[in-house]
Order: sequence, then C-alpha cells, then structure tokens
Amino acid sequence: MIKATNIHKRFGDIEVLVGIDLEVKPTEIVSLVGASGAGKSTLLQILGTLDRADSGTVMINSQEVSKFKDQELSAFRNKHIGFVFQFHHLLPEFTALENVCMPAFIGGKNRNATLKKGKELLDYMGLSHRLEHKPNKMSGGEQQRVAIARALINDPAVVMADEPTGNLDSENSDEIHKLFFKLRNEFNQTFLIVTHNQQLADMADRKLTMKDGVFI
Repeated sequence: MIKATNIHKRFGDIEVLVGIDLEVKPTEIVSLVGASGAGKSTLLQILGTLDRADSGTVMINSQEVSKFKDQELSAFRNKHIGFVFQFHHLLPEFTALENVCMPAFIGGKNRNATLKKGKELLDYMGLSHRLEHKPNKMSGGEQQRVAIARALINDPAVVMADEPTGNLDSENSDEIHKLFFKLRNEFNQTFLIVTHNQQLADMADRKLTMKDGVFI
C-alpha cells in the first residue's frame, strides 16, 4: 500500500529525516512512536503528500506520488488518502453531515450518493442523532468521530492519523482506538498512526520507534 525509499528531509541546518525506508501492507495498522522532534509528523506529512521530501521516493497504491505535480498530487490525495488529526479541523459553519461529505463534494462526486454515504458513515459511528449538529454542539469525542467519518468518505487506500486521541480523555481515546481496529476488520482499512499514546501504539500490528530522523 505504501513504500517509501531513502526519504531525506531537512529544515535549514537540521536534518529531520535521514534516509527513511518504510513499507505498509494493505489492511495493516502501523504506529509511529518517539519523542517530540523525532521526525514522526514530518514523515507522515510526506507520506500523506502534504509535504515533499528533499530526496527519495514515495509509492502509494503502486503510484510514485513523489513525481506528481501539485495539481495531480491534490487530486490523488483527495481520492486515495484520508486524514485524522489531533484537532479535528471541522468547519464550524457546517453540520456534521456536511463536514463528512466535504472531501467527496470537492472530488466532484454525486451529491445525493455522497449524502447517503455520509449518513451511513455517521450512523456507523453512532452519530445518526448528530447529522444536523454543528461542531460546537458536539463533544470532543463526537467531533473526532465525525473527522474519522470524513476521512473515510472517499474510500481511501490509507488513513493517516497524527495524534488522533491526543486531545481526548481516556474514555474517548479508548473508543477511538477500538474504532480503528473495527474499521480495519470490517472495511479492510489501512492505517498509519503517529501517537504518543502507548496503549494505541501497542495495539498496532507493528510499532515503529523513531529517534533523530531514523527508525531504531
């Protein structure tokens, strides 16, 4: 599903990633752990096509995305990659359903079919009673579940999550952890998760530890 080869990234005088190699198989859940500044989020952003490496190659779904031009990359990202961040980044002026459907609308998908699927995803998340609620009317855990539904609306090849439970209490964190594995088991979803939560990291199929821009 993902193959990264010899990824280097530098910010000024600091080399953040030092020749990273990584492969993630379909339906695999891989966690990335390490101290702040180890390079985890930078690597996730490069693999998620939100940033570019200084050198090296990134393959996703057998396509070498590191060669894509910006417009091609945006279209590929919308279609093939779902994102979940520590802060849900829901649009405050839109309802839960509208937020979930936004990536599909941007991708030009049929509106009625998208709304139907958005409702199904929110129902799956236990949020059928929140369809028309705006983010400020939902709890933190509910907002993050909306964000996960949004990540899934385009049937992505992989979901990349950066500290997905870092802003939640232990009860909501546990629910989100279980949800990731439920999604993998029922929808064959692939996950790459950056986390400081050791419980979530240890649940993954593989836990990779980063230090000073390399895996240890």
